[in-house]
Amino acid sequence: MTVNASLSIGIIGLGMMGGGMAARLVDCGHRVTGYDLSEEARRRATSAGVRVKDSVAQVCSDVDFVLTSLPNSELVKTVWLGADGLTANLRPQACAIEVSTIDPDTMREIATACPDRVAVIDAPVSGGPREARSGKLTFILGGSDGDVERSHPVLTDLAAVIHHAGPLGAGKVVKLINNVMSMTNTLVASEAFSLGIAAGIDPQRLFDILSVSGGSSTQFVKRFPNAIVDNFEPGFTVALGTKDLTLALDLARSIGLPVPMAAASREMYSMAMNLGYAAKDNVAFVDIYRTWAGHKHGALSTGMPL
Repeated sequence: MTVNASLSIGIIGLGMMGGGMAARLVDCGHRVTGYDLSEEARRRATSAGVRVKDSVAQVCSDVDFVLTSLPNSELVKTVWLGADGLTANLRPQACAIEVSTIDPDTMREIATACPDRVAVIDAPVSGGPREARSGKLTFILGGSDGDVERSHPVLTDLAAVIHHAGPLGAGKVVKLINNVMSMTNTLVASEAFSLGIAAGIDPQRLFDILSVSGGSSTQFVKRFPNAIVDNFEPGFTVALGTKDLTLALDLARSIGLPVPMAAASREMYSMAMNLGYAAKDNVAFVDIYRTWAGHKHGALSTGMPL
């Protein structure tokens, strides 16, 4: 399946994204080891052919490439900078690839702590678990030209598209900007879609029309078929959206740029969290608008107007 020679690759963080990437790399013929605190994530990875280890240090000491896929900046710092962590245990000449959505300052901090001979790349992704598993992610890279080139043997088996955004940290900046657009787009589309249904348009017909009209978007086409059938199981959760919008606001404050639309979106996501939607897909805003319209759960899937 892969044009690359078999590589020794470690993945720290075997959740939906990291686990999907690990399984994909196994399918491509690579020797993949991994670690995660979650027993369920470890079990899934083992069943996919990943050699699961008992610590970050055990993974790092055994591979030439290591990817970290983690939920927040604090955990990234722990995994990279801890005494038993990645930085202290990497092989000489290793390539360390950080794919999480975190702030660029954390990315630069952990990179500075790595030995000089280690190639460090920030490589956040666009795409979800399905794309991770099928090798169809978009990677947004930050790092020197030489380090980015060293990451390609791994990333080409995971990616449909690879962009080099600039120096270290640039990938994280672009990813946050992308997520501001994506999260706000889904929010506005949920409001507009709910308005159309409340005005009496059949949900499926409304989707069919809007998906090929000027207001459409990747997020709309990807997520709203699930909303029509009341499927709010997470591809990208409200909690993650809230986290990413908060990181983007922090970035904007550090630059001194007002971003009122992003701020309004973050408030809406925070509200959804407080309403109990933290673990739901962010298209669940449709369900919130349905509640505000005073109709019971199931209105979309039955084709009834809100």
